[in-house]
Amino acid sequence: MTKTEATISWDVSGYYFYLPALLIYKDLRKVEFRDSIVQQYEMSSGGYQAYDHESGNRVMKYSAGMSLQYLPFFAIAHSVATFSGYPADGFSRPYQMAISFGSLLMAFLGLFYLRKSLLRYFSDTATALTLVLIVAATNYLNYSAIDNAMTHNWLFTLYALLIWQSIRFYERPASWRAWCIGATVGLMALTRPTEIIAILIPLLWGLEGSNPLPERLQFFLSNHRGLKFLLLAGLGVAILGSIQLIYWKYVAGEWLVYSYQDQGFSWLRPHLWQGFFSGKGGWLIYSPTMILSLVGFIALWRKQRPLFPAIAIFTCLFIYITFAWDIWWYGGSLGQRAMVQSYAVLAFPMAALIQSAWKQRALKIGIITFGLVCIYYNVWLTHQAHKGGLFVTEQMTLPYLKAIFLRSEVPEETIKLLDTKELYSGTPNIIKSLAYLDFESDSLAHDCPIPPIEGDRSLCLSEDTQFSPPIHIPASEIATPWIRVEGDFRCQEKEWEYWLMAQLMVKFKKGDEEIQTRFLRLFRLLPPNSTKTLFLDVPVPNKQYDQLEVQFWQSNGKKPLAIDRLKVLAIE
Repeated sequence: MTKTEATISWDVSGYYFYLPALLIYKDLRKVEFRDSIVQQYEMSSGGYQAYDHESGNRVMKYSAGMSLQYLPFFAIAHSVATFSGYPADGFSRPYQMAISFGSLLMAFLGLFYLRKSLLRYFSDTATALTLVLIVAATNYLNYSAIDNAMTHNWLFTLYALLIWQSIRFYERPASWRAWCIGATVGLMALTRPTEIIAILIPLLWGLEGSNPLPERLQFFLSNHRGLKFLLLAGLGVAILGSIQLIYWKYVAGEWLVYSYQDQGFSWLRPHLWQGFFSGKGGWLIYSPTMILSLVGFIALWRKQRPLFPAIAIFTCLFIYITFAWDIWWYGGSLGQRAMVQSYAVLAFPMAALIQSAWKQRALKIGIITFGLVCIYYNVWLTHQAHKGGLFVTEQMTLPYLKAIFLRSEVPEETIKLLDTKELYSGTPNIIKSLAYLDFESDSLAHDCPIPPIEGDRSLCLSEDTQFSPPIHIPASEIATPWIRVEGDFRCQEKEWEYWLMAQLMVKFKKGDEEIQTRFLRLFRLLPPNSTKTLFLDVPVPNKQYDQLEVQFWQSNGKKPLAIDRLKVLAIE
């Protein structure tokens, strides 16, 4: 396991930074330990956990809810580290193990309370199958068993607790239950501010009667007891929520700070299609089991109508907010990780569907078969994300997913589908050479830190030379269905960050308009200290164009790349 696969790494380290900053380094304002500790433990590619604020202090990017939940396990780990010889720095092995164990414990707690709640409305069979499908056939498996220290596992449990508290509150209303409901919602919002919409669940849960909404309003507003419940719940939300406000005021001098800086929401244009169906991170592409929950709303309406308003309204609003986020694929995600916490709510329509279908043999067999296939697919995905290596987070595409589907090995060329949409199948027949460049007279080869591949010079891309001169070929020269661009490439250091990898770009243009563009990130296929022949095959578009343009772009990267013996070939 790499260090960046450790429990306290990437976003988890950002959630967690409050604890060592406050309790070990006594440095909640400056967070001066950030750079040294990030470098020592290699927990992320940069110190984004806390950013430089205009006040002169560093402000944590993420809110404090997870740190509050980690606190008991942090305290145990700090005691162990202090007396066992491990570095008591907040990040050594005892801390990693404690947070990992605590996260696993939290997952079991969530499933325990979700089961209790489901059994109030559904049979033991429907409840058991629902839990099996959620655990084994969705990305909840990854975020409860492996990446379980992320917010989604803990929020899943808080949703399960909130539902159980709501059920018990309406069975036996009590002041302490109202406060606990408010405190739970407050802790959820302190963990992820958008989870404040969870308040809809206790407010709308179990609406019954001929006029359910007016009756619920009357329950809370027509007497002092109902108003007291609302005030106590509001107090619970306020107490937990005030922790973040106090932190911002202490560190930044402001009560409200938008710590996500340039990241935000597109409220008027939510990314619904991409969020559901994109190869990059489409929810139903990577967790198709959740189709059962969506279809299950029909059964929920028919069989458990009192639950329908709370669950349906919450789900619609949750999906809208989740996919309105501009980084809708939620970086580093296996599928749509931001949907995972909602599975505690979506378990109810899934259970309703299973219970309704269980009486019909054909539907029963269909659900079992579909569930088994989804379990196999999900286990394969989880393995490929951590050990197999075929799942490439943030970069997945539908053509690439189709090419690797349920496989353990694929040809090296398959990785090109992370950038391009097509691969040429079979052995190409070269019809015509459209261009050949050896760059012997190219001035861009001067001062290149990489030795030339052949002759005295090679084309050189570097931090200072971001673009090569474009090669233009008239459309009249092209009479084949495919174009191959091939060359020899040499590097000394490999660029690992995909957004900084040098690109080979092939464009079909009509004037200045781009009709079709394909590209290949060259470092994907180029090992360190190597020279290799690489090629990109591109289909000729059906639309009218007047020229083909071939160009290299360094993509703002700094790792030099030498290019030689470049060929543009017409193939069929």
